[in-house]
Amino acid sequence: MKRLPRKNKINYPLILLLVLFHHGGFAEEEDQTTAPDSDQEYDVISVTASRVERRTQDVAGSIDVIDSERIENEKMFNIKDAIQGSPGVLINSKNSAYDSRLIIRGAGQKANYGVREIMVIRDGVPMTDPDSFSRFDFIDTQDIERIEITKGPGSLFGAGSAGGTIQIISKSVFDTDSNRVKLGVGQFGQSNLHGRLAGDINESNAFSLTASYRKSDNDWRDWNEFESKQLAFKHGYLLDNGATLESELSYHEADLQLPGSMDDSEFERYLDTGEQKDTTSSPWQHSGRYSTIWFFNSRYEQELGNLTLKPRIYANRWDHYHPVTGAINDNPGTDVIGTDLEIAYKHQLWGASTLVAGVTARRDDTQGAKKFTYADVETSPPPAWNPMGPETILHTNSDEAGELLEEEDATNTLYGFFIQETLQPNQRTSIDIGFRYDRNHFDIDNTAYGEYSWGASSYTFFADPEITNTDKTFNLFSPKLGLTYELNKLLNLYGVIAQSGQVPSESEIQSNVKLDAATARNLEVGVKGRAQAWSFDLALYRTTVSDEIVSVLNEDLTTEFQNAGETLKKGFELSGRYDLDRHFWLEGSFAYSDYSFTDFEELVRTGRTQTPVDRSGNQLPFIPRQQYGLGIGYSHPAGFKAVLRSNSWGSYYVDNANTEKYAGYDFVTNLLLSYQSGPHNISLNVENLFDKLYALEVKKSTSGDKTYSAASPRNAMLSYSYNF
Repeated sequence: MKRLPRKNKINYPLILLLVLFHHGGFAEEEDQTTAPDSDQEYDVISVTASRVERRTQDVAGSIDVIDSERIENEKMFNIKDAIQGSPGVLINSKNSAYDSRLIIRGAGQKANYGVREIMVIRDGVPMTDPDSFSRFDFIDTQDIERIEITKGPGSLFGAGSAGGTIQIISKSVFDTDSNRVKLGVGQFGQSNLHGRLAGDINESNAFSLTASYRKSDNDWRDWNEFESKQLAFKHGYLLDNGATLESELSYHEADLQLPGSMDDSEFERYLDTGEQKDTTSSPWQHSGRYSTIWFFNSRYEQELGNLTLKPRIYANRWDHYHPVTGAINDNPGTDVIGTDLEIAYKHQLWGASTLVAGVTARRDDTQGAKKFTYADVETSPPPAWNPMGPETILHTNSDEAGELLEEEDATNTLYGFFIQETLQPNQRTSIDIGFRYDRNHFDIDNTAYGEYSWGASSYTFFADPEITNTDKTFNLFSPKLGLTYELNKLLNLYGVIAQSGQVPSESEIQSNVKLDAATARNLEVGVKGRAQAWSFDLALYRTTVSDEIVSVLNEDLTTEFQNAGETLKKGFELSGRYDLDRHFWLEGSFAYSDYSFTDFEELVRTGRTQTPVDRSGNQLPFIPRQQYGLGIGYSHPAGFKAVLRSNSWGSYYVDNANTEKYAGYDFVTNLLLSYQSGPHNISLNVENLFDKLYALEVKKSTSGDKTYSAASPRNAMLSYSYNF
């Protein structure tokens, strides 16, 4: 695996030993257990949709909360382990690492790598760049308390995120009951080490130290290794006036290999053998991302009567070595600094009301980013009709960088303002009225010395450098009107109208400077039920997206981005749980998605010309009409637990032309078996229990060529944790 030069290497085994053997000497805390509030005992609290604590039943919109019990039961190699099965949320991973491809109600569908159009937040701090690109290498998946998912436009956190928001809540520095050491080993070279140590320094100060190490060889497929190392220190300070100040400094190393895609014959061989070995037909065999990140954030919270202040500041610096299709990106460092200044004011306006308002600002600065050729490639001679032409690249042999193709400096700034008033005209009704306004500016200076020529499958160098400047600003207005009505103590109705803008990414703007920001307008109604033995959520929505940015796969397998005239997304989602008795429970989810182009002409490239072809009325590719999941669980007071969960994706079209469908997959099942005795817990997680072989994704180019990305065969991990 290609490695970046590392400075100040961290001794993770030593840190884990310190966590294991130095957990004594801290003052024992008093038991904080209290009787549950009768109004909340059947529900959980969310902060993501409205920035204030509310029961999910009272939120005007679709929201899923993945609680700590679910998270603790998963091996948590990947964020996918916790949120797969949520209706309307499509997520997969090529190597069970941080490379999740995430789609919420169709948003994010155009991203070939990473997460687009969805705001990812950790403890109120955005992990998403101003151009909507999110990376999960920032996230220590072993240090998560809960995950909140809001779907569709309307979140006050969501700066330019049409698809929704995912907030990851980490374990609090003041939580001294979650100390543990966790060890795990599994098939395909999987290993997982994690330690957490927290305690009180004195009456006012607390600290926590976490260290995690994850590794997987994934040797069922070539070029598919993953390794990450993460270390975080948190400090908590209780001020005399009752305010709290929580700060965190963390360091991350993440090395990820991304395997090449397969053609029809290679995919058939995978179905026969369960392995993807040797060179595939893809020329790009050595893609990956190798990054280091320093991350700091500090959050202050103080109540002054009816006014609550919540200022946040954050800063991070990340670098990466990122081989991709056609070139190798080498970013020596991006500096990020930002703030989120929030207030919440309880008052009487139309009944008991709450005003939430604030401003956000962020600047991402990259200097000296470079793009290189692949140095180590296998080529074929020039064609006979052009013997002096360039040699054609057949495939890469390594990810070694060659000659310089581009140099780039880029600055991305985001300024935003948000406000929302929540009114309660009576005990049963609450009304949310609010909006976000964001101004996003791109300033990109690029000097190109050459490029990869898709038509010739080779590199071409210019006689003189080509210098370009991209200077573009997007203004996004995202209003929301929501209403919740309590039918009785168990059932709530809600309705919401919301809009959100979506900016193109930096690379999309550079490839097509005429791109406009997309605008998503959502109309949604639903009902939520909460009782002691059961719960359910039902949502029906209609989202119109104008100027949606869609990806087009050309005959040479390159991706272009275009503004579709308009797309229409209609669907409904249902999820629920029923406790059969004190030990057994059932759970299930279903999503129906009817997403179509209402006005779209796709530019189809043939040779050197592009011809517009009308795709209006066609379904969006990759999005199945049906997605459903089933689960059954058993928990015994003696400490034994068993959970069986199964997920299915229906068929979907593989191209914008809707010429062919992929069948999807049925009942891919995961199993958990665990036993807990006092502080000891041992668990077995088996993914893809019945060893189904299928494709995570199938694409088809405008010339008819298909590519397949394989899903992992059955794999198991055995874990032991000691809690203290």
